[in-house]
Amino acid sequence: MQENALTPSERQVLGLVFRRGAVTQGQIAELTGLTQQSASRIVAGLHEAGMVTVGMKALEGKRGYPSGAVQLNGSHTLSAGVAIMADRAAIALCDFSGNVVAEATALLPGMGTKAVLDWTEQQLATLTQRRPAILAGIGIAVTGSFVGERVGFNTPFYLNEWAEIDIEQLFRERFKLPTYADNNGNVAALCESMLGVGRWAKSFAYLYISAGVGGGIVLDGEVWRGRHGNAGEFAGGLPTNIYPFPNLELLRQITAKHGPVFDTVSELVDGFDPRWPSIDEWIVRVRDSLSIIASNATAILDLDAIVLGGLMPKALAERVIPAIELYDQKRRMVPRPVARLVPAEAPGNPAAIGAALLPLKSTFFAPAARAVA
Repeated sequence: MQENALTPSERQVLGLVFRRGAVTQGQIAELTGLTQQSASRIVAGLHEAGMVTVGMKALEGKRGYPSGAVQLNGSHTLSAGVAIMADRAAIALCDFSGNVVAEATALLPGMGTKAVLDWTEQQLATLTQRRPAILAGIGIAVTGSFVGERVGFNTPFYLNEWAEIDIEQLFRERFKLPTYADNNGNVAALCESMLGVGRWAKSFAYLYISAGVGGGIVLDGEVWRGRHGNAGEFAGGLPTNIYPFPNLELLRQITAKHGPVFDTVSELVDGFDPRWPSIDEWIVRVRDSLSIIASNATAILDLDAIVLGGLMPKALAERVIPAIELYDQKRRMVPRPVARLVPAEAPGNPAAIGAALLPLKSTFFAPAARAVA
């Protein structure tokens, strides 16, 4: 079976197995709408291609004979993801099951294109030497928004060299691999959808909180990118000079008044201490901004969850969530159902891991919905 010749049903089965971890052929048929015969034929083909394994696993809570559990073969291929952030680059290597097998970060002064490409090449050589496998491609997560019909991203000023250039072509020419570029918010939402909250919430808003604030939206299990790819730019709804942006740069500035002093947001995250008195002041400053963002998201989209993630430490998310108010008129004293406010659940750097999932998602996995037999 050629990977570029996967049928929609084969991709749906792979996507289902990815999200469930292990399923029986009977469950595949039930959850995709395939016939038992079609499900068996597809699993056999995927097994022959080395994409899945079929083992013996007893069904929990059921009596009778064990059923064959279909799982992804993690060693089938690897995928790399690179995150280009304010002062730091991160790389993650994921196997075919979505497990993170290697991660690395580096503070690269200037964050120029050559510095990031050279560092990525060095890291790939090192990381793939430890775990040899075919690379499915490279995903790139970029801080910035899409610029409409033109190629490229409108990056923050500290990433000037990355502004409005064809980043996919830049990486493709250097590494001779399929490349996929998206903004940090979208890929972090993808990561959370496949490895975190998305395992129990089909629709959620992901707030990517770092030096700035952005995010992504997942609807019915899929990242919803909008007309230009910029859905989830939540801070765009805040009136300027009235509500402060709820980001970690503001926390860094407030913390510097009390101590300790950090030169960058990355250093603040590395040295984060939930006992800092500056956290209380930061929460007072940003609670209205976060309440407006979260209330608009759940009112407009009727979501399962609002996820606080990005570079935000989980302990900080847990501190600020009780201060966020979801506005509701409570007509006839009946509250409107609203989204749950939760910290991100996906492990590791969500932008780098989400970027690594881009080639896998684009090549192998489709939504676990009804398949075509």
